[in-house]
Amino acid sequence: MHRSLRKPRPGLRSTGTHAIVSLALATALLAACSSGGDDAGGANEDGTVDAGPGRTLSFDGPDADLLNADDLATAVFAVTAIGDEPHLDDIRIELSAPGDDEPAASQTAPAGETSLILEPGDLEDGDYVVAVLQLSEEALAAEAADGTDDSDDANDADGADDADGADDADEPAPEPEVLHEWAFEVDATPPEIEITAPVGAIVAGESVTIAGTSEPGATVEVDGTSTTVEDDGSFEVELDTVSDGTLTILATDRAGNVSDDDLRLVTVPSRATVDQMRSVHVSFCGWASSSLKDPVMADIEAGRINAVQLDLKDETGKVGFATENELAARIGADTPDCRIDLEAAVAELHELGVPVIGRIVAFADPVMAPWAWENDERDLAIQEPDGNAIYTGRYAGFANFANPEVQEYNIAIAEEAAAMGVDHILWDYLRKPDGSIDNMLIPGLEGSVEDEIYEFTRRADERLAPYGIEHGASLYGVSADRPGDVGQDVERLADVLDYVAPMIYPSHWGPGEYGVANPLMQPYDIVTETLVVWLEATDGKRARVAPWLEDSNWPIRLGFPDRARYVREQIQATYDAGIDEWLLWDSSVRYTTGAMLPPPERESPDDSSDDEPDDDAGDDEDSDS
Repeated sequence: MHRSLRKPRPGLRSTGTHAIVSLALATALLAACSSGGDDAGGANEDGTVDAGPGRTLSFDGPDADLLNADDLATAVFAVTAIGDEPHLDDIRIELSAPGDDEPAASQTAPAGETSLILEPGDLEDGDYVVAVLQLSEEALAAEAADGTDDSDDANDADGADDADGADDADEPAPEPEVLHEWAFEVDATPPEIEITAPVGAIVAGESVTIAGTSEPGATVEVDGTSTTVEDDGSFEVELDTVSDGTLTILATDRAGNVSDDDLRLVTVPSRATVDQMRSVHVSFCGWASSSLKDPVMADIEAGRINAVQLDLKDETGKVGFATENELAARIGADTPDCRIDLEAAVAELHELGVPVIGRIVAFADPVMAPWAWENDERDLAIQEPDGNAIYTGRYAGFANFANPEVQEYNIAIAEEAAAMGVDHILWDYLRKPDGSIDNMLIPGLEGSVEDEIYEFTRRADERLAPYGIEHGASLYGVSADRPGDVGQDVERLADVLDYVAPMIYPSHWGPGEYGVANPLMQPYDIVTETLVVWLEATDGKRARVAPWLEDSNWPIRLGFPDRARYVREQIQATYDAGIDEWLLWDSSVRYTTGAMLPPPERESPDDSSDDEPDDDAGDDEDSDS
């Protein structure tokens, strides 16, 4: 950090002496003496200077010609008079920098003192000289006169000139003699460090490159391995292995200033990524059932899909893997009907190069809400307006999205899964219950529902960042232009997510939506028109659009004649909108293999990544779109 120059103390110096100090500074810097101190002519072999009959001056100060922050903090420049007549009445120490009109610091000794010191204090980076000056009797007399004649003009009412005084004032005082000087450079600014790699989690057991930028020529040390920063400011340090925890990076510049930066390291068992994801929803029990899992694996082998969405916490409120979350155990959320061996599932899919999209149903929680009511922790649940019961509506209970403990519970589950190698976190039910907020009591809600949902998502994004995973949210199809319906402000959420996954199932739209007369019977048209709205809402945002599409028997029961055509039309509409990513939803985990159209070949592929599913995990009729 740069520091301001210390101002000279008033009354301690004559400004007429600064020219000689500036000359001394220039001379000293040109000489570039490595000894750190120079004496004017007449110096003795021991570095002292005879300064008149019976008086010798000795000098003490830093020997270095480059001072760092620590050096500067302890630097003292001293003059001591010894001999039969020791005094410093005519001696001054001045600190000067090139180009300055005034010295940065100046000290004279009180009468009778035999030692004089100057402490430079905080100085900006640059070149300096500390000079020991011997003033002439005339200069001392002139300074004494300057100190006592401040009121002369005020007493001269007529403003008359004193010719003799004017002549005396115009006569220059003899220049002081430079007896000794120290020339040095100050570099007290520690080198900045910016870490550019790694980004995200590191696969356990693999080597890692720590890369970044710092001051050219500085030495960077990481875990006992050091390197020199290149001329362009870049550096790289290769480490064979790392473990979870904090890694400290040290940078030391040529002056010896040291700075440090901490890098949080997260390791995962393995990692898989794809540019554009094509995925299907798989529930706890779907993964546990070979009759449901095997067709999904066959779709992977055939290249029809390249990602799998696995439930981590579903709309039953249960966590589907062996969680260590204490609140989950306390409320009974760790006892699902089927349990996924998450580490094994991740390893199996990663072996095929398939990323795992972990779906977490956040706030629809029929485990937490009743438990909170029964255990007198009612602020954890959304309640009826009078506060006499939990709010259910068409649900079995909703956790309070405005409660910090509820938020932490969900984020902690996401972090736990991310540490196990899950490649995406895809939130679902990231909203309030359906219906008017006037019919609900939401303890702790101070702003709008949209504000609270956004803040939760922003915090989750920050917490998940060290894992380097994809972060998405399944959102209501209407939320792009009707954010108040359930509290999903798409334009704001798109700033803190990698993708949004709108649930745009044709069977869930009413007649006339977006100008489509019968959305159920016109799947291509309704998906096309809906994506126009979503692409507009996310234009220029961080998040891309990866829609949830519908592949279930529900539309067939409602009257659509052909399930495969129903799915193909949705996928084709997605491709025609310029989006090569999708997720298919069927709560029963039975998908229409022949309907999974491959993406088109494009000259310049769309920016896409991996995305993840949404709400409902119950019957198709109950899906959260």
